[in-house]
Amino acid sequence: MFFQNTSDWLEFDKNHLWHPYTSMTEPLPTYPVESAHGVKLKLADGRELIDGMSSWWAAIHGYNHPVLNAAVQHQLQLMSHIMFGGLTHLPAVTLAKKLIDMAAEPLQHVFLADSGSVAVEVAIKMAIQYWYAQGKVQKQKLLTVRNGYHGDTLGGMSVCDPVNGMHKMFQGVLPEHFFVDAPTCSIDGSNNINAVEEQLKLHQHEIAAIIIEPLVQGAGGMRFYCIEYLQQLRVLCDEYDVLLILDEIATGFGRTGTLFAYEQADIVPDILCLGKALTGGYMTLAATMTTAKVVQGISADGVGVLMHGPTFMANPLACQVANASIDLLLASPWEKMIKKIEAQLQDELSICQELSIVEEVRIKGAIGVVELKESVDMKAMQASFVKEGVWIRPFNKLVYIMPPYIIQANDLTTLTGAMYKVLKRLAA
Repeated sequence: MFFQNTSDWLEFDKNHLWHPYTSMTEPLPTYPVESAHGVKLKLADGRELIDGMSSWWAAIHGYNHPVLNAAVQHQLQLMSHIMFGGLTHLPAVTLAKKLIDMAAEPLQHVFLADSGSVAVEVAIKMAIQYWYAQGKVQKQKLLTVRNGYHGDTLGGMSVCDPVNGMHKMFQGVLPEHFFVDAPTCSIDGSNNINAVEEQLKLHQHEIAAIIIEPLVQGAGGMRFYCIEYLQQLRVLCDEYDVLLILDEIATGFGRTGTLFAYEQADIVPDILCLGKALTGGYMTLAATMTTAKVVQGISADGVGVLMHGPTFMANPLACQVANASIDLLLASPWEKMIKKIEAQLQDELSICQELSIVEEVRIKGAIGVVELKESVDMKAMQASFVKEGVWIRPFNKLVYIMPPYIIQANDLTTLTGAMYKVLKRLAA
């Protein structure tokens, strides 16, 4: 064995493994997980933590699910992977059929990528190639909103929030796109949509597509906005002849109360990005869906070759577990589960609003957000949550949970109770 005990391999981890959004010279503490089951993570020292994060919003069915385990084991006996160039396989074809059946009717074509960030890269390429093939080569820019998040690859990062998306560090390397203020939903009905139209009037000849997260802005600020904004975006895209890309990597597969958030606005995007919960959190896999209009547009120059091809795209193991996860979701009373979680979050997190350090409490579907007035000490707060027996990972001014859909009321109460206790101590 390489390591004699947990302390040994944790020390190696600290010195050699680069964790996300951390420094190697001043790393944040990491907690060693031995196993996971249901909604609980078991640490190496025997402690159990109720997971409020669903492994970054992906493990909607919880951990170690027998149905998903069986799907992986079955596929493993057949083949773990084959290249998708020139070859195909039933798990991928079946997954495409399931996604097409779930999504709005115009979305009939599926590109199976290997991560959410790559799905966004593919969507951007689709939009630019669409116009290129029709001779409008100047339409290479995107229009998006501030406080957005679309991944950490260069293309995805270029349409993230220009302040908290690290644009300054990569200035001159990132493509430059157009930004407007994030959508709002004020009582008087204003929602910043006029800023979008102003940009379209000025730069219609340059803009290939608008990209946005529908109804919920995720890692860029956990902000919610109204369906009217999405509806108006669709109208403007049609009026000014630009494509609409919806990034549902975080919101897809039921998180906001409908299978896809765009359904609540009764619109259809030209391109749809999916990921995270697609495999129930088991493996990395994503999908970029699009319409016949986009497919035919890309082929308008007589070539039609989409210039992208990840080595592990349509991985059979990931496709098979995605099929099982979708079946599991659709066979469950997921709508009732989400409504129950939403009602409990509203009931139990509202008390946080009374704390002096709290700016706002926001709930939508199975998402509970407490925004603070000042940024948190992530290291200290993380440790406080672990002591309370929960796994909640705050960032910036946000303390939030997006629990697995299978969570029981008592475990959810433990999560919300821990949030209130830790914040109350901080406010004292």
